Amino acid sequence: MENVVLIVHLILALSLIGVVLLQRSEGGGLGMGGGGGGGGVVNTRGASTALGKITWMLAIAFICTSLTLTIFAAQNSASGSVLDRIGAGGGASADQPLLPSGDALLPPTTGESGGALDLPRAE
Repeated sequence: MENVVLIVHLILALSLIGVVLLQRSEGGGLGMGGGGGGGGVVNTRGASTALGKITWMLAIAFICTSLTLTIFAAQNSASGSVLDRIGAGGGASADQPLLPSGDALLPPTTGESGGALDLPRAE
């Protein structure tokens, strides 16, 4: 069943790309260039053309198949979350946390190490 939905999803994606490329341009991307009178992005015409309606139908079907594939993937997963898998995988022992503490993320102070952060004093 999942393979059928995946094939339909791919066909919808290719069809949606084709239908969008077939539509004529309104000129001036996103209503730029021109007098700004009546021919912009938002107009009263809506999706009255046949290609516009087909685009909407394909887009809705594409979103539905995307949600269906997401549900299939969630049902087939071993655990509920990636974080659950990291914690259950045993990446760190009980005495060693997965993430460093806040103090380990701070740069060393000038007295602790003779590293690159210590600058020579000009006299």
